[in-house]
Amino acid sequence: MNTTTLLSVQNLCVSFLSKEKENQVLYDLSFDIHKNEILGVVGESGSGKSVASLAILGLLPHKVSKITKGRILYNDTSLLDFDEKAYRAIRGNEIAMIFQEPMSSLNPSMKCGKQVIELLSQHTSLSKTELKAEVLSLFEKVKLPDPNRAYKSYPHQLSGGQKQRIMIAMAIACKPKLLIADEPTTALDVTVQKEIIELIKNLQREYKMSVLFISHDLSLVSEVADHVLVMYQGEMIEYGTSDSIFNTPKKEYTKALIKARPPMDVRFKKLPIIADFLEETDQNVEIISKEKRTQHHKDLYSKPPLLEVINVKKSYFSKVSLFKKIEFKAVDGVSLKLYEGETLGLVGESGCGKSTLGNTILQLDKANSGQIIYKGQDITKLSSSEMRNLRKEIQLIFQDPFASLNPRMTVGRAIMEPMQAHKLYSNDSERKQKVIELLNRVSLTEEHFNRYPHEFSGGQRQRIGIARTIALQPKLIICDESVSALDISVQAQVLNLLNELKDNFGFTYIFISHDLAVVKYMSDQLLVMNKGKIEEQGDADSIYKNPKKEYTKALIEAIPKGK
Repeated sequence: MNTTTLLSVQNLCVSFLSKEKENQVLYDLSFDIHKNEILGVVGESGSGKSVASLAILGLLPHKVSKITKGRILYNDTSLLDFDEKAYRAIRGNEIAMIFQEPMSSLNPSMKCGKQVIELLSQHTSLSKTELKAEVLSLFEKVKLPDPNRAYKSYPHQLSGGQKQRIMIAMAIACKPKLLIADEPTTALDVTVQKEIIELIKNLQREYKMSVLFISHDLSLVSEVADHVLVMYQGEMIEYGTSDSIFNTPKKEYTKALIKARPPMDVRFKKLPIIADFLEETDQNVEIISKEKRTQHHKDLYSKPPLLEVINVKKSYFSKVSLFKKIEFKAVDGVSLKLYEGETLGLVGESGCGKSTLGNTILQLDKANSGQIIYKGQDITKLSSSEMRNLRKEIQLIFQDPFASLNPRMTVGRAIMEPMQAHKLYSNDSERKQKVIELLNRVSLTEEHFNRYPHEFSGGQRQRIGIARTIALQPKLIICDESVSALDISVQAQVLNLLNELKDNFGFTYIFISHDLAVVKYMSDQLLVMNKGKIEEQGDADSIYKNPKKEYTKALIEAIPKGK
């Protein structure tokens, strides 16, 4: 490998400014990126990964941040001496970036082809015809299934994986020397994630460019990076080759990041979390034996089912002309049984019908045909007042807790609101006391009652969403991608909390996710969906060990397993 240094970050210190004080977020961060190398940067949210990448590109917000110390050298030239005009000349041209969330990075009112043309026309002197040909060539290079359609499409008309490919096409358009990929696969399906990772690796080899690959998933980083830098609370914790970091980590924090992901070969009663390692608490994790699991299932399945879905179909229609409609079968003849105290895992790629099935069970979407029997009653035939009473028994934990909370309402009031709607408890002071008990249950405190959603981290907001869901003491909870956007370490805490609440309150879960590792850890039975149909179902451990269908095998093979 060429060891010539392309970028050198030396003793970088960054602070954010507020009226009250100056908050330091990076502490003497130093690392080098060599030519033709992939450097992985890993750590939890708030560790300073993205701040470092924005500092390199001169994109830190001017009025609220400042670099208090350090140097950033690109080809031995100090980037911190650049003015905005000089930065614009190298951004996209020499140093390019793939942002975490393509939907908020792409212009929603401009067609995708035009957005890439806009970038190319700033840095090249190609003619109009040459620009279009170059964009279509780039779209082919990033393996978009239909480059011409993508060229003419607006961002909202493409899937998450396709939008990310557009972002990659924009990033490599000018053949940059350094590509910064900031969480480029977060919240994507495991299969799409695998494709994006392979794409970045192939492009890196073809263009011989260097890549700064940022992620919170150490297993994922170990599959793509030559060297890995581990960050925690603004500091570098550990640095080394990908093999050494993953196989022989020296620091407890690095070990904790590796162990926080649910293992695929054994079943832990409780996942280890970061604090267990940093506080050096007892790390002997209890393993659930096959015999214990078999006995648990024998008890579960000896009773009649709590919920039975019988041949449910749900279609959507799009109008293509005055007389012609196209039918999209989102759920196509699905049947399943769910037993009290069980966790049923529902897994599959985006668009397979998982969430539509969940919404149909919740009666947020009405099925076109089929029966949904809950406690012996077909809930598709309930009146609106009967449905209102049922809402208390079947609840949902949303994927994005921030979007599901009212930003103008304190979290205490938000949790009290459903209690008031369903007339639980005799007065508001009794309800407030119950809310405080719930906050304590989800590892928050009474002091959090009067805070607003924006004052909490992602993991804390998910806990608030869980507290709000369990406030009505439901029987059945549908968890729809409720941990997919969380850091691996925070994800472990939330999964432990869900299992603890299930044991204490006797909840029954339908756990929906595209992450098979997480679904397998949580589930008794696993149901694999593909194009609206059930592809495979059975015991979660058995399906993982011996998948019968090619689709299931592909999902399992796509899980990042590390070195």
